[in-house]
Amino acid sequence: MTIAPVSTADSKQSIADTTQELLIQADGTPDPRHQELLDEVVILNAPVARSIASRYRSKGVDPDDLEQVAYLGLVKAANGYRLDASTAFLSYAVPTIRGELKRYFRDCAWTVRPPRRVQEMQGSIAAAESELTQRLGHVPTDEETAEALGTEAGEVVEATSVRGCFSTLSLDAPGTVDGGTSLLDTVADAEDGYELVENVHTLTPAVASLGDRDKQILELRFRNGLTQEEIGNELGVSQMQVSRLLRGILDRLRADLADPAVR
Repeated sequence: MTIAPVSTADSKQSIADTTQELLIQADGTPDPRHQELLDEVVILNAPVARSIASRYRSKGVDPDDLEQVAYLGLVKAANGYRLDASTAFLSYAVPTIRGELKRYFRDCAWTVRPPRRVQEMQGSIAAAESELTQRLGHVPTDEETAEALGTEAGEVVEATSVRGCFSTLSLDAPGTVDGGTSLLDTVADAEDGYELVENVHTLTPAVASLGDRDKQILELRFRNGLTQEEIGNELGVSQMQVSRLLRGILDRLRADLADPAVR
């Protein structure tokens, strides 16, 4: 199946609405048209799969392989989504795609292997995560995942803490085509909020309640990949102000995620 890019002129809401219409049509249509409609859902939401796959590129796996695995997760989400669920399609698809990528790393990309029980726990977590997200209406906490799996939260924490033990590259390896920098030069500083923003599709009501400037800051930072300094130049404020604003926005989204009324 060929994955075609979605026009940037299409709004997220338009894509979500079109996706929902296609899923409704597919629900009452027999094959082969049923599968054709689901293929359209996959093509329409392919940029989401590519975006999620891009977050795992620093782990030493070929980017094309990552995208193919992400597309597989999207296909599974399109086939497994239930119209009677209270969650939107992307709120179900995002953790399904992430789970497929995590399963790929567990099964195919280990360099340093953790104990077998930890690998098996990672598989159980990945399998349960999409179902729990659809049932609960939000990405499950470690405690909720542990309860669903009949284990201790500590076991879930241990299994998720060893993500990243995959194919390795030397930090002295060239980081650019011209060899002018090493990978060490390109390592980014840690920044709070990436995990939260990755789950932004589960925070649709909270994001919708943000002001126009806050939405613009999120888009510039996490969609367009601008640095805080570049955002400051765009908005006419200092980098320090952008840092404060961004932290405030993420704190608000975290609070909304913890509030059952927002889910």
